[in-house]
Amino acid sequence: MRFETILYEVNDGIVTITFNRPKVFNAYSEQMSQELVAAVEKIKGEDGARVVILKGAADNFLAGADITMLNSWSKVADEQGWEKVREILDHHFSPTLLEKLPQPVIAAVDGMAWGMGSEIALGCDFRICTDRASFAQPEINLGIITGGGASQRLPRIVGKAKAMEMILTGKPISAQDAYQWGLVNQVVAPENLDSAVMKIAKAIMSKSPLMVNWAKQCVNLVLDHDLESGIAKELTQFSKTFATHDSKEGTAAFLEKRKANFTGK
Repeated sequence: MRFETILYEVNDGIVTITFNRPKVFNAYSEQMSQELVAAVEKIKGEDGARVVILKGAADNFLAGADITMLNSWSKVADEQGWEKVREILDHHFSPTLLEKLPQPVIAAVDGMAWGMGSEIALGCDFRICTDRASFAQPEINLGIITGGGASQRLPRIVGKAKAMEMILTGKPISAQDAYQWGLVNQVVAPENLDSAVMKIAKAIMSKSPLMVNWAKQCVNLVLDHDLESGIAKELTQFSKTFATHDSKEGTAAFLEKRKANFTGK
């Protein structure tokens, strides 16, 4: 698929996807949805891809959904019923696709991450933002509610009260508030965003790719497992690590005081 609303780049094991509609603040559209779905599928076929980075062109991450798209869904609901809208959305991009990737996904957020932009960031494993970034779920201001998972992910990240505040008032929060609430990992100056993201990416890439994948899976168990069953699944996966080459290499390298040569096996 030829990408027009996003940029897709692969460099030294890092896949970078850039939302590329700067004239409309990188607004999420039907075409972007299709291209993001295709991009995730493309990542699955990238040999050696270790980390995925999402960012926005110019000075914004992604400022919500294109209003024309929302209006088209209203028309569909009027003419064919809301069930048809749900059918359309079942084929749309979902941040859940990012959670299911074996690679860690880092959101590099500058400017606005509003609406679907915030929800996409919430689906990432790390969120690094600039001090001029802002996050918002303004759907309530348009007479609708969140549809990209914010009502489920935000409470798990910032707690119920703060999630309610964002979702029910629609007001944006600053980068500093996002950091205090635990929504982002770091806040940096705009000129330091790329280097901060690369520092995390390189740290991850120095580890076993297999163990990074397994660890991500275990952390994500909290999304749909109770504590006891999640711990049981983690223990099973932990036991399996001792049958891998990388566990033997990791302990040997530690004892021999050298850098480990992980192969992902």
